[in-house]
Formats: sequence, structure tokens, C-alpha cells
Amino acid sequence: MGTLTATGLLYHDGTLIENSVTATRAIFGYGSQTPYYNIVNLVNNYGDVATDTTGVGTARGTLAAGGYGGDKAIFGYGNTGSFTAITNLVSNTGVVGTDVTGVGTARSNLAAASYGGDKAIFGYGRSGSGPLNLTNLVSNIGAVGTDVTGVGTARYNPAAAGYGGDKAIFGYGYSSTTFNTYSLTNLVSNTGVVGTDITGVGQVRLSLAAASYGGDKAVFGYGNINSQGATPTSVTNKVSNVGVVSADTTGVGTARYGLASAGYGGDKAVFGYGNTGSAYQNVTNKVSNVGVVSADTTGVGTAREFLAAASYSS
Repeated sequence: MGTLTATGLLYHDGTLIENSVTATRAIFGYGSQTPYYNIVNLVNNYGDVATDTTGVGTARGTLAAGGYGGDKAIFGYGNTGSFTAITNLVSNTGVVGTDVTGVGTARSNLAAASYGGDKAIFGYGRSGSGPLNLTNLVSNIGAVGTDVTGVGTARYNPAAAGYGGDKAIFGYGYSSTTFNTYSLTNLVSNTGVVGTDITGVGQVRLSLAAASYGGDKAVFGYGNINSQGATPTSVTNKVSNVGVVSADTTGVGTARYGLASAGYGGDKAVFGYGNTGSAYQNVTNKVSNVGVVSADTTGVGTAREFLAAASYSS
């Protein structure tokens, strides 16, 4: 009835109809405190975070990460003290590769997500010219494409996640050009095409995180509601399997920004790390397969902010 590829992707008449590889693990990586880091922390299929693993690649913060190939991940872009476009591929056993020469506009404060069942997309961010809305598609073998002309409001510090099994959503963020903090979203099709702005729902904020859960839904969470200072929040907003964002859900756990999030266990997610405005954090908050966020879990690993996270499988 269909063709099952070696990566576990099931196609019928050339159309992806099922991804039988389910990402069961996650990885937090890089980030900053006073120095930049290249350490990583692996997350098992129960959502337990491991201690620091010695870093690989250029230490940096304000980068992004997404899954690709059905079972691998990619970290990309960020700030080393200057904008960069380098990437680091992550194997399906959680091993981070050395730096890959960057493709596209060097930038920081962007977001990334999986789409199409086996690909990823980096989008938005900022460079020396200010906020951006361009994107870069990542193939199912981890090759980053050149810049794609931007769609939607240029902004930085948004979040992104996959939803619907093969699509993605970017949401929230800030523009230093308009001095606006946003709650708007942009949907990404299963071919990587970014849609125009959709009127925002929920608390406007930046420096939040997002992840997939429940197999076909997503959740945005936490962030900073004050672009000129530190006013962290812990509110969350669920995203349905057709990309509709819900109203604010009362926050659970430590309010913070500059955190990261990824799916684990095939249908759950975890938020981790960040900054309260007065202290770096390494606490985590698990998200159940129905989108319920749990109380803080005692932190493991180096407390830091503006790291990235993605799902992978072994």
C-alpha cells in the first residue's frame, strides 16, 4: 500500500503519510551565563535530564535547534560574541558533531522546528541589520538551505514547534524596529512554506520556548513580557492539531525566560533552564501527553539561559 523508507517514513504515491520513527529522547545544548557554553544535557524517554556532557563545537548562545531525518537533530546559528551561521548535527544516539560551515545569514535569537516528517526549518532572528523574517530549510540529511525570502513580521526571540504531525508554527517575539512585543503566529506547511501573520492569542512575550506534545499538538510556554527589562512569566498556550493557539493557561513552575523545550517519550515535552531575571536556572517542567505542565523538577546540569533543545531517537 505504501513505501517504507530506511528512515521509517511511510510514503504513498510520493506523499508522506506516516513517520514510524518516534522521537523518544531530547537534548538541551549550548547557552550562556557570563561565558558561552557548548555543553549538552541528554534527556531520556522518561524526561530525566542527565548531567553535563563535554561540549563539541563553538560555544554560543541565542541559537536554535530542531529535529530532522526522523531521528536526529541540528543546532544552528547563534551568538559567539558575533553573529554566526554554523551548525552542529546530532546523531540518533545524541552525539553532537563538530562545526559545519554556516549557510545563510549569520544571526541569533531565532527559532527552529521540525516539519514534513523528516525536515527542519530555522526562522526569524536578528543580525546587524535588525530583526529578520527569513528562513532556512534543512533537508532530511541535515543540509541547510540558503536564505528564503521572509514572510510575516520580522522579529526575534520567537519560539517554534511542530504540530499536526508534519507542519510547524512560529509564534510571539519582539521587534526593535517597531518596539512591539507580539503574540502573532505563522504556520508552516508540510513543504516548508511559511504563512502570513495570524492574529495573536495570549500574553505578548519574547524569549519563550515551544515543543510538540501528544503526537500532533504543540505548546508555547514561559517567556518575558517586558522587552526593556525582566518580567518573566510561566503562562502557556496550547496549539491544536490544526494550528489554532489557545488562550493563556495559568502558569506552573518558576517564571523565567531564555529557556528551551523539546519533545520526549514520543508524546510528551519538557521545558528547561532559563533566567528569572535575578538568577540562572536549571529546573525543568515536564508536559504530559495531554498538555498538562508539571511543577518544577530539581535542576540538573549547568544553570544557563538562551540555549536550544530538540528531540532525537536512538
